Amino acid sequence: MEKTTSVVKFRVASLFAGVGGIDLAFRNSGAEIVWANEIDHDACITYRSNFGSSHMVEGDIKGVSPVPSFDILAGGFPCQAFSIAGYRKGFTDPRGNIFFEVVRILQEKRPRAVFLENVKNLEKHDGGKTFKIIKEALMQEGYFISYSVMNAVDYGDIPQNRDRIYIVGFRDQKDLSNFHFPERIKLTKAVKDIVSTGSPAGEKYYYRDSSQYYQMLLSEVRRKDTVYQIRRTYVRENKSRVCPTLTANMGSGGHNVPLILDDFGIRKLTPREVFRMQGFPESFVLPKELSDSALYHQAGNSVVVPVVQRIAENIIAAMLMTDEISYGNRSAAVLQIELE
Repeated sequence: MEKTTSVVKFRVASLFAGVGGIDLAFRNSGAEIVWANEIDHDACITYRSNFGSSHMVEGDIKGVSPVPSFDILAGGFPCQAFSIAGYRKGFTDPRGNIFFEVVRILQEKRPRAVFLENVKNLEKHDGGKTFKIIKEALMQEGYFISYSVMNAVDYGDIPQNRDRIYIVGFRDQKDLSNFHFPERIKLTKAVKDIVSTGSPAGEKYYYRDSSQYYQMLLSEVRRKDTVYQIRRTYVRENKSRVCPTLTANMGSGGHNVPLILDDFGIRKLTPREVFRMQGFPESFVLPKELSDSALYHQAGNSVVVPVVQRIAENIIAAMLMTDEISYGNRSAAVLQIELE
């Protein structure tokens, strides 16, 4: 009888996967991504460039093929219906009703854990009624839940002022008892660690005197240690010396464009820089066939990877801690499996 060692690997199904920020965080935490779904074609191109094609299902979540077995359902469900900028329609907006597709899959597959991400405003939307419905729907499916609003500055060591609400649920109350959201950590990275000010970016990123914003920018943009933002009719400087929240429309025109001053002029952040500002590694592939506007949109719709990774690590640790009790003296992380 031969013994071999097998590492416990929890399986993740990813909804509204986008370019795979949540998937990357869970994969870095030791989980296996077994299935992912995304409706946006360009986002699927970026996803497949980084994760391969075998488990990505492109298309509307309402019409996808059956989902394989998995342990953790993860996703940042569409937030436009819940954001302050999204007309405050909530569940009257079809994008808000997409949440019930999450519930449907939970009903069908009954995974051990669920992880969801959304905009901070979700908690207070419609006087708290929207979030109450979400919590009750998850609890009705048998999940014990916990949630927290966390900022990338405080929890991800990323110099971007980005608040998001994170919801974690477990079917086993022991798992929830073993789980805790990460503690605050000190911000050690600065804008200068993310952007490149000493070498020129492509000329297309610079504002020159032909731009309608040029004179306004010249009078307001004076520091190289922070990120500015065009806000329709004025320029906003982030006094805390971090980047303002990146948005999906930051590459579509004047509004919300993040700007810096480098040695060669005033310019937009490049697509690579905004992905860095979301915590993606340099090795993350940005497909050359995609336009800058598509990449800006993808980055703005994504998550801050280090924050999600810290939560994912705690989710996995909580379940392993529960399993260690069940396994007696055997390690929860590494099981000795006897093969005949």
